[in-house]
Amino acid sequence: MRALYPGSFDPVTEGHQHVLRRAASLFDEVVVCVMANASKTGRFPVAERVERLRTAAAGLVGVTVDAHTGGLLVDYCRQAGVGVVIRGVRDGRDLDHEMAMARMNRELAGIETLFIASEPDRAHISSTLVTAVGRRLTAL
Repeated sequence: MRALYPGSFDPVTEGHQHVLRRAASLFDEVVVCVMANASKTGRFPVAERVERLRTAAAGLVGVTVDAHTGGLLVDYCRQAGVGVVIRGVRDGRDLDHEMAMARMNRELAGIETLFIASEPDRAHISSTLVTAVGRRLTAL
């Protein structure tokens, strides 16, 4: 079965890599896809995020990396023949946010969502936090 692990991955974190490794152990093929998010201004260009994901996915069997910068997630899933979306969740806030999207994806296209809970020692890490810390350290 083919699954999609979408996200902005701006930047790729250890938490993302952990979810990817777990997803790769569950599915025959996992497509990691950098998705454009109109509500976020990317720190890194999409091409750079794709390259960082390729490095992070090196050695994982059945994992490919792609980018989708236009249209809905369900459009990409239909085009790529994907029936399951992987989402990493850190806490209840993430789950609440992701549930609405999961329900909509299922309603629109029959796409199922599999939630993978982060490890407790990684639950506090987010791309937003990593970016903020990086900017602060750069300013010093």
